[in-house]
Order: sequence, then C-alpha cells, then structure tokens
Amino acid sequence: MSWNDKRIEVWVSFMLRTGVLIAAALVLIGGVLYVAQSHGKPSDYREFHGEPAQYSTLTGAATGVRTLQPRSIIMLGLLILIATPVARVGMCVIGFFFERDRLYVAVSGAVLLILLYSLFFHK
Repeated sequence: MSWNDKRIEVWVSFMLRTGVLIAAALVLIGGVLYVAQSHGKPSDYREFHGEPAQYSTLTGAATGVRTLQPRSIIMLGLLILIATPVARVGMCVIGFFFERDRLYVAVSGAVLLILLYSLFFHK
C-alpha cells in the first residue's frame, strides 16, 4: 500500500485517539486509587504543600508506577496526553517522508524540533 494523504490521516487519527484513551484510562485508574487510598484523611488547605521531588522526574514517576502509587499513575497519564500531539507531528514527518513531500517534511520536522526543544531543554 502506498503512502498518501488519506493513509497518513488514518494513522494520525488512530494515534491521537489511542493516546487520549490510554491517557484518560491511566488518569481515571490513578484517580480511583488515590481516592480509595486517601478517603477519610482530612485535607489541610491552609498551607501549600508542593509535590514530592519524585514526581518531577520521569524515573521517579516510573518507579512510582511500578509500585502502583496513584499520583505516579496520574502523572504517567498526563505525560502520555502531552506526548500524543508531539507523536502526531513525528508521524506526519514519517508519512510525508514516504510520500516524498520535501516541503512538508521540512516544515513538520522544524515543528517537531521546536516541540522537543520546548519540552526537554527550555526552562
């Protein structure tokens, strides 16, 4: 089967739906676990308590997911939700490459580089 605009559109829409559904399922599972584990605990909203340091790194979140910590599962779902549109642009680069459409490969590649830079290097 040859690459064309319709095939790229089908692949991209499948990837977007799958990413959003997986992210939503993980956030829902994490939320249910969080409520189940913390119900009955009084909340203290007088002081702000930031997130523990383990939730600010990918390795910390991955460790928490392996031990079924609800906040880590929620964070994984949110990371997948953020990564979904970035993966969409990457899929467009691949699709346009196989279509041999140099202009769109260049434009999509530039957008992908900007997105990756903003995610990993911009502070």
